[in-house]
Amino acid sequence: MTDPLPPGAPAPPVTFHRRTPAVAERLPDVREALSRWLGTLGLGPDQQEDVVLAAYEAMANSAEHAYRDGPPGPIDVHAEALPERLTVTITDYGTWRPPTATNGLRGRGLLLVDSLADHSAQVHREDGTTLTMTWLREAP
Repeated sequence: MTDPLPPGAPAPPVTFHRRTPAVAERLPDVREALSRWLGTLGLGPDQQEDVVLAAYEAMANSAEHAYRDGPPGPIDVHAEALPERLTVTITDYGTWRPPTATNGLRGRGLLLVDSLADHSAQVHREDGTTLTMTWLREAP
């Protein structure tokens, strides 16, 4: 049996996790699962759409760029909902490559993520990249 929370204690976080191969065809399933999970949180529709779009863009970047020199590895999608904020973290275990100049039609993924999230941060490691996006919770 689980002990009830003491009076006035904050609710525990609600979490989501999926791991998928970094293959473009597999990403829509994770996007849909994330969208369904977000639907249980009582977010406003605009904020839910922003979270799904930003997370999908981050997953697509990992699928396209992280494993260019070898077979596709995994992408981990973690999300945590607290009463005051929502955090989504996308992690790959490939190789980071700084963005290159483009013809203007591509290369805007990280700018899109930055514009959709209240805060975003990238961590580049020898064994991959983690992009963390945070939104302050809005009422529907």
